[in-house]
Amino acid sequence: MLDVNNVSLTFNPGTVNEKSALKNVSLHLAPGDFVTIIGSNGAGKSTLFNVIGGTYFADGGKVILDGRDLTFLPEYKRAKHIGRMFQDPLKGTAPHLTIEENLALAYLRASEKTSPLSRVNKKDRARFREQLAQLGLGLEDRMHQPVGLLSGGQRQALTLLMATVVTPKLLMLDEHTAALDPATAEKVLALTKEIVGKNGITCLMVTHNISSALSMGNRTVMMNDGEIVLELSGAKRAEMTVPSLMELFKEKTAKTLDNDRMLLES
Repeated sequence: MLDVNNVSLTFNPGTVNEKSALKNVSLHLAPGDFVTIIGSNGAGKSTLFNVIGGTYFADGGKVILDGRDLTFLPEYKRAKHIGRMFQDPLKGTAPHLTIEENLALAYLRASEKTSPLSRVNKKDRARFREQLAQLGLGLEDRMHQPVGLLSGGQRQALTLLMATVVTPKLLMLDEHTAALDPATAEKVLALTKEIVGKNGITCLMVTHNISSALSMGNRTVMMNDGEIVLELSGAKRAEMTVPSLMELFKEKTAKTLDNDRMLLES
């Protein structure tokens, strides 16, 4: 489904600020895989997402999704096949548009309705309402209210729905609960697990919550200094505890943790 083959990326090459952000990173996801990614600040997690999503073009290597080479495909064209959520709840929605209008934009972008004259119909609106109701937040009764009036948790839940309103080939979640309070974060994570599982979506999730990294999905990847240093799956992952993974992190990276959330959890 997804193949990242020997991808490298260097920022500011040939200058005093040169930074090797990704170093020959390779990663394979089979259809339906849900991979969580952990690592300290600057490990390359978000940069990897930006290369897969098309925000940056890699200096070397390839990105292949469902057999198609995306390496030099523009970001807006990849967005038709890749759903993405960010840490900032304000980043995934248009605040001055209504809930229905945001869903319509997401639906038309990802669906086969690519004509400039394409528009949502009554059946589409009924589908939006049904999907909003499944979030359990009462948003189905607020479809004509501006998204800017929603709380951060409500906006992230809506963004999750927008990213999956047409099932994407790949869903990328970049610390999508980090800006939420613990109770709201748990609710959004539960919605994530339900929607991804129900639709069999192939998914990548960056998180600093080690417990979530081990409980969500079927594989965990550890990154450090632009490289993948560890992959866990199957029985080895199932037996892993938060303290043991933190110890493994120190063993693999020879570093002390520099992220407050990871430190607090350890």
